Amino acid sequence: MAELTTSGNQGRKGRRRTTTPRIDLTAMVDLAFLLITFFIMATTLAKPKAMPLAMPVKDSHPDAVPETRTMSVCLGKDNTVMWYMGMPEEPLTKPQLVNFSKTGLRAALITKSKEVLQASGKPLIVILKPSDHSVYTDFVSALDEFNISNIQTYAVANITSKDIDLLKQQGAF
Repeated sequence: MAELTTSGNQGRKGRRRTTTPRIDLTAMVDLAFLLITFFIMATTLAKPKAMPLAMPVKDSHPDAVPETRTMSVCLGKDNTVMWYMGMPEEPLTKPQLVNFSKTGLRAALITKSKEVLQASGKPLIVILKPSDHSVYTDFVSALDEFNISNIQTYAVANITSKDIDLLKQQGAF
């Protein structure tokens, strides 16, 4: 039981002693705990934001996509990204090493997306290939850049030995 006591008239002679007032604080403590409980139950906790990811069926065979519509994005070490158009055996464009800035991967995605859309009338397809030296935050940053750049079709694939060789040539593996 919580209570508050105050000192009375102590030290004065000749006056009659009064009893010290006692205030019962039990109701106030109960009210405080009820309010705390109410606000804990009534608040909405931050909900995790998730990005939808559709994975293909293992035995499905998609239609062939021309190399001119395919952009490969390989994640390297130290927040570096290498991208090129086409296939790793014979890339249509020279592999370029960029970062996750507005002038880096985002600019490349937007530029190439516009070029492919004008040339073929169909959207750009991006293949994301994380390496063993990349970190999870780079993977999430790349997916964020795809969303910002309005890339509708992308896939996550295992990195090949040719991609690793290209990353080593760029000094990003």
